[in-house]
Amino acid sequence: MAPNKDLASTGAGQGARSACPVHTPLLTGNAKTNVKLGENVKINMPNGKCKPLPLEWWKTFIALVYAVSSLVLTTVTITIVHERVPSKESSPPLPDKFFDYIDRVKWAFVVTEVNGIILTSIWFIQWTFHKYRAIVARRFLFLVGTLYLYRCVTMYITTLPVPGMHMICAPKLNDDLQAKMQRVLHLMSGGGLSITGSHLLCGDFLYSGHTVMLTLTYLFIKEYSPRSFWWYHLLCWLMSAVGVVCILVAHEHYSVDVVVGYFITTRLFYWYHTMANLQTLRCAPGNYLTHTWWNPVFNFFEKNVQTEVPCCFASPISWPPSCVKNRCNTYSAVTPDD
Repeated sequence: MAPNKDLASTGAGQGARSACPVHTPLLTGNAKTNVKLGENVKINMPNGKCKPLPLEWWKTFIALVYAVSSLVLTTVTITIVHERVPSKESSPPLPDKFFDYIDRVKWAFVVTEVNGIILTSIWFIQWTFHKYRAIVARRFLFLVGTLYLYRCVTMYITTLPVPGMHMICAPKLNDDLQAKMQRVLHLMSGGGLSITGSHLLCGDFLYSGHTVMLTLTYLFIKEYSPRSFWWYHLLCWLMSAVGVVCILVAHEHYSVDVVVGYFITTRLFYWYHTMANLQTLRCAPGNYLTHTWWNPVFNFFEKNVQTEVPCCFASPISWPPSCVKNRCNTYSAVTPDD
């Protein structure tokens, strides 16, 4: 039997308006006898992975302000806590089981920071080409801001002695407010990295900011890239894992700093994305995740994102309409078989 022309044309017309691929079940048995010649076949369109989502860049800008404010507050907190760190002579490093078995390797912390820079660069490039970069960016910025806000609290309430006698801490400034502000600007200008020479302050031990960034960038790289890129995920995981281990090998943080940093980062990432991807949880009466303090902020950012963010990529440059070809618009007309 030749394909029905009305049906084919109708299917093609719907395909032009559709934004997502459709998986249509085969018509077999009695279902095939219900299709009459000359009739249109009605197909229920599921929520596909390429359904357009509102970008809402203005919300992303708010998340950026929040993240930057948290990072600035972190540098101020480090400067304040530095003045309270006891000297190595009066308060020697605390016992650490990892340090008992692994001697310090001087160059290990350079590996940590280089891996962190590479992972951050990879994530930035991947984010740039993501179709829904506005949504992904505000999720990343909100989590970064929240993690560093937590870090301000843990650093301030408990000041740990330096983890090793090798550490060189800048002299204390006491009540010199102007010099402290200069330290804040110097720390921010170098990104808080030791390889840039901007981090000479002590006291920011619990928990590890390097662990946060190494872990968070890997989690976002994996979440917002194709599942079939296992080699890509494995490579990024190895870089993240090696970077975290080298923090301990360099004796730059206590083991508890790294463990707490990893735990808080992964739990916050998983909680947020569970709420974001499962719509039924948002208003479920038994969902205790709604009791978190950031739930109102979550509802504000994710209000119009009613489905899982698809793994679609597009050029960050807007080309003329005649040059754009939406690869998500793949639809096949369905016609009765012979």
